[in-house]
Amino acid sequence: MVVSAFAIFADVVKPKTFAGLFSAAPSVALATLGLAVASKGHEYAALEGRSMIAGAIAFLVYASCAKLMVMHCKIGAGLVTLGLLPVWGGVSFLIWFLWLRS
Repeated sequence: MVVSAFAIFADVVKPKTFAGLFSAAPSVALATLGLAVASKGHEYAALEGRSMIAGAIAFLVYASCAKLMVMHCKIGAGLVTLGLLPVWGGVSFLIWFLWLRS
């Protein structure tokens, strides 16, 4: 169901090259988790799933900051992309430290 929702969203988004990201990511994530369960067990796959969620949250923060800076500060996209990479890494580390470290 989640993959279908992403596929529908990807069909609406323009340009289609960008939309491909939305349709492929959930399928790749589900396939990865399926392989993790088959090869390393449920506990390992659960950790992988939590790590995927943490990465998605960190990317959401990064992308939101990038959008705000490009739109409101009129800074070039390339400079914003490189400049905010430490934000993505910092949020990822913070989530790992608070949630995944155990």
